[in-house]
Amino acid sequence: MTPNSATSAPSRRSFLASTAVAAAVAGGMPLLAACGGGNDGSKDGTTSGKDAQKILPTFVASSVVTPDIASKNGSAAGFTQAIDLDALKTSVPKKLGSGSDLKIMSPFWGSPPANDNAYYTAMNEAIGVKVTWQNQDGNTYDEKLGAILASSDIPDVVVVPGWNLNGKIPSAINAKFADLGPYLSGDKVKDYPNLAAVPTDAWQRSIFGGQLRAIPMPASYVTNIAPFYRKDIFAKKGYTLPKTPDEFLAWAKEATDAKAKVWACDDLKWTAFNICGVLNGSDKALWWDLRDGKLVNRIETDEYLEALEWTRKLYAAGVVHPDAKAVKGDASNRFTAGQSLVFNGDLSYWYGSTAEQRTQKADFEMGAFDIFGPDGGDPTLWATQPAGIFTFVSKKASKQQIKDFLALADYCAAPYGTKEYMLTVYGVEGTDYTLKNGLPTKTTKGTNEVNGAYDYTGDPAAYLAHPDLPEIAKLQVEWQQRMGAFTKKSSFYGLTITEPNRWTNLANDFEQLEDDIVRGRKKISDMQQAVSDWKKKGGDDLRAWYKKLLDDNGSTAK
Repeated sequence: MTPNSATSAPSRRSFLASTAVAAAVAGGMPLLAACGGGNDGSKDGTTSGKDAQKILPTFVASSVVTPDIASKNGSAAGFTQAIDLDALKTSVPKKLGSGSDLKIMSPFWGSPPANDNAYYTAMNEAIGVKVTWQNQDGNTYDEKLGAILASSDIPDVVVVPGWNLNGKIPSAINAKFADLGPYLSGDKVKDYPNLAAVPTDAWQRSIFGGQLRAIPMPASYVTNIAPFYRKDIFAKKGYTLPKTPDEFLAWAKEATDAKAKVWACDDLKWTAFNICGVLNGSDKALWWDLRDGKLVNRIETDEYLEALEWTRKLYAAGVVHPDAKAVKGDASNRFTAGQSLVFNGDLSYWYGSTAEQRTQKADFEMGAFDIFGPDGGDPTLWATQPAGIFTFVSKKASKQQIKDFLALADYCAAPYGTKEYMLTVYGVEGTDYTLKNGLPTKTTKGTNEVNGAYDYTGDPAAYLAHPDLPEIAKLQVEWQQRMGAFTKKSSFYGLTITEPNRWTNLANDFEQLEDDIVRGRKKISDMQQAVSDWKKKGGDDLRAWYKKLLDDNGSTAK
């Protein structure tokens, strides 16, 4: 992920800020179904090891622009200086498109712009394509996606966010989208240098049904859920950052003043999972890890129960904002209003909330504390997947349409500091953005139109850059680097997996049960019973299926 700012829609800068993360900060995270298939494009499973090596593009690092802070421990790269608009680099020296017509379906949050707007027109001209965007409501995109994939009338190109890989969508992907391997596998990707610089882990995630079917949006694999705190209020009150779960609870009791409408925190379930070392919950394949020769699921671990119990203690102590208990409102708004002093949310909030509040409160300052272990020592964190949004091409697309789409993807994957980046991210100067104090600033038109769309169809390796608040980019990257030092990769990291249909919905009720337990509506024993039932209803059979998958394909975790 490249969470560079908070916007109204997921983008190369913040593709989780307003969708999946909205659930996380309210007390949950979508339980994603993984997707993939066997070598014939229809079987359940995944592809890794030697078979994947035959499919994956050759990695060629970009030398066009050097970041100010290099990626380390799985972090994004960081750019802490504004783009020098007088010295923009060129990453696409010649127009690669041949003028094909492409219909692209994509999620959009807000009112979709007309297809003849200045931004779309300039992008099409620069790339050499004729794109007609079929923007769909992002809030109901899964419904539209399912209907389209069930029909015979599929657009030339379709964007699929990872959180929409549910139900019958995975199998439809394998059946209806083209193999991009003949154009990108091995050294063939060198025809598209910006795509060649996409990390191999992200391409591995793009193998569906045994074929390279998607252009991925690369992401840092370090946890994107950070525990934020009101640094300004901590300083004013003389609070010291807690360094153990017990210290946090003691501080929370001291800091909470319900009469003054101040609570220590919002829902911290996902931070609790990180503190206790629970396996990552963002993708079902990541729920599993091989331990002492046996595959173990996150819901079976002591760490999982410990995290729920600690979060339950916070609620029971009355230190959690009551709206979090009622699962209503917006946690980030309660945080910026000073009603809660700690909340967990996507890393992009660090920039988004700071930029918003600096216009209203000169002294507003937020930080993210380092995740500690259950005993106050080093934490054990688990990697998330290295790509989260995918763009596919219909099997019915012509060879030239595929090539022209790849030209589009290559252009959009241009790195920070290039001419291509400026057009893709900011649009047309004078129309979509103007210069204020030497920095590009979007106009109202630019905010409404340079939003989504081309953000999804090609992206560089994960990066963070905020020309107006460069110190925030530095803080974000450094936090990722510190947390990355304690991050491990579980057995199915980086793999895109299709679970057999009979087990796909087996764990769907666990998130609600978690939320009921931490809020005191259910007991820890109810979770233990649910896990026992899960095993009997198919959990143990699913374990055997995953174990064979691991035995046959191996792990990509290093």
